[in-house]
Amino acid sequence: MKRKAKPNIAFLREKAGLTQLELSRLVGVTESTIQNWESGRTGTEQIERIIKFCKALNCQVEDLIEYVNIPQEPATKPSSLSDIHNMLGTDEPSSTSSLDTQADTTLQESRLKGR
Repeated sequence: MKRKAKPNIAFLREKAGLTQLELSRLVGVTESTIQNWESGRTGTEQIERIIKFCKALNCQVEDLIEYVNIPQEPATKPSSLSDIHNMLGTDEPSSTSSLDTQADTTLQESRLKGR
């Protein structure tokens, strides 16, 4: 006998005391997406695949994804070599050579073009 998956989402949502709108906001999807998942119109295939993954790997759903910290961008981007040295905590050369001056100018020009 062929079996069809019947979503249990509505039952679990109601048991948790949530409306479709509240669940949609918690999950980060639209309310109509929740309605489609609960009715079985869409989403069932993906849930079944996740269940198969877990059975094959003998793990929980939470084990399938590892969350890692993403390094934050600096609040301000350097506009000169002095700024870069300050950000890195390194000493600037005692005398500014023409190469450093040229690099500062090139960096500033590229910043202006990017605006």
